[in-house]
Amino acid sequence: MTTTAELIADDPLWLIVLKVVVIFVFLVVMTLLTIWAERRVIGRMQHRPGPNRAGPFGILQSLADGLKLAFKEDIRPVLADKWVFFLAPVISATPAMVSFSVMPIGPEVTIFGERTALQLVDLPVGLLVVLACASIGVYGIVLAGWASGSPYPLLGSLRSAAQVISYEIAMGLSFVAVIMYSGTLSTSGIVEAQADGWFFLLLPFSFAVYVVAMVGETNRAPFDLPEAESELVGGFHTEYSSLKFALFFLAEYINMVTVSALATTLFLGGWHAPWPLSLIGDGVLNTGWWPALWFVGKTVAFLFFFIWLRGTLPRLRYDQFMNLGWKFLVPLSLVWIIAVTVIRALRNEETVTSQQFLIGGGIVIVVLLAATFLIPDRKPGKDADEVPLAGSGYPIPPLDLEVPKTPPRRTPVRSGAAGEVAGPEGEEAPHGNV
Repeated sequence: MTTTAELIADDPLWLIVLKVVVIFVFLVVMTLLTIWAERRVIGRMQHRPGPNRAGPFGILQSLADGLKLAFKEDIRPVLADKWVFFLAPVISATPAMVSFSVMPIGPEVTIFGERTALQLVDLPVGLLVVLACASIGVYGIVLAGWASGSPYPLLGSLRSAAQVISYEIAMGLSFVAVIMYSGTLSTSGIVEAQADGWFFLLLPFSFAVYVVAMVGETNRAPFDLPEAESELVGGFHTEYSSLKFALFFLAEYINMVTVSALATTLFLGGWHAPWPLSLIGDGVLNTGWWPALWFVGKTVAFLFFFIWLRGTLPRLRYDQFMNLGWKFLVPLSLVWIIAVTVIRALRNEETVTSQQFLIGGGIVIVVLLAATFLIPDRKPGKDADEVPLAGSGYPIPPLDLEVPKTPPRRTPVRSGAAGEVAGPEGEEAPHGNV
């Protein structure tokens, strides 16, 4: 049992309840602030003010939208499954909050005279808890699409299921190298293993794979295929309104906070102060309540990264999205795991020094880059039915093109009898068709 786990095991009931309430309030407040920041930042990127009416700088706009949703009429479609339609948003939001319970926000502190750690629970398999909660959360989306009784929500839910399966595999593979270097699945143990160096420098490819996978896992742009407004109206939550829709909205942003906190824990040293602040006073900024500030600051940086992506990149096509997960991230992650295993084995046996390893790695990178630039691109084969193009890039019409003749107009011809109309050949037409 780790030191953090021993401290948490002695927590009295009132302190556990206090931590639960603080985590819940923190996640809700972070959701409100993230929504406001997203609208303001994207507004600045698009040269418009964003929300600026409710409260100073429009900071109360998210709260006003939440109150508006609470008082909206709750509509349930006639074809919807009543109980599943109701439980789906709850299933989607609950695991998002539970997974944050294993995040180490800070080291040992004293709260009202009681020594404890800034963490709700420290499990030996903390990373698996996060993956399990992410897997359960997608059930809410799938059930919401199925229970709505509408084709567009169903398509969005099926997209979400395929998306989570694809990118959860890549996310799990990005954890393997971190577990190998830290020697534990405990989140607090992983943070302690980064006291002398953060893993994003030691394992850059694992960090890159996790960043891509966390964006795909949370259904955020450019991977927001389950709720593609231009294709599916709104995706899996098209038929939802009032507080049920608010729960889906809450689940999405809490998931963003959770995966950002997990990225901080795994790759950015967790609650450790960044260099050179960590050198001040022999690490005094890594004690007390200071680490909570560094943890929140790193998490906010990842949230800004989410917002930046949404304001910058267009939505991918579905085939591009699946190819990226299955044909790029998963195979390269497997190769990376093998490379990390070989490197650790060689370093443990001391057959290769660090200098030799760096020189060899640099040579391999140079060779790969040279091969990438020197290998000529394969030219696509010519299609026999391909339409030739002019110099300006416009297609050339075929030389034997014949424009069909314009058919004769069917002009009605009046006959001698009043009120009777004859057709083009003189036959009598029905009465009243003039």
